[in-house]
Amino acid sequence: MAHETIARTEHEPRGDLTVRTLAMPSDTNANGDIFGGWVLSQMDQAGGIAGVERAQGRVVTIAVEAMTFIRPVKVGDVLCVYTEVEHVGRTSMKIHIEAWARRFMTNVREKVTVATFTFVAIDDEGRPRPIPRD
Repeated sequence: MAHETIARTEHEPRGDLTVRTLAMPSDTNANGDIFGGWVLSQMDQAGGIAGVERAQGRVVTIAVEAMTFIRPVKVGDVLCVYTEVEHVGRTSMKIHIEAWARRFMTNVREKVTVATFTFVAIDDEGRPRPIPRD
């Protein structure tokens, strides 16, 4: 059995692996880099999954703060999105979200984007509802 070594930069991902997907050619700009909007969308999906689990029901994104693009994502990279609920209020929560790329053919893992998303729990009519306490 071959031993796989994964190079890491900065630190280990923070939070739980929530979404993992492959960056495809259809997701690129003219320079061959993956669109930042595609990465943002993957992060929003991961945050929504974490938010639904914590709120035990529907949530909507109301804000994205402090989004930082650190490195580009390339075709063939596997984008891994990690989430951690940072704060829970009465109807809203802040979720720390990091996107890491496992580089194509090298298994090098690098943090590419980090942000804080705010989600609000909503009821069936789309109105804010209290988030259950743990």
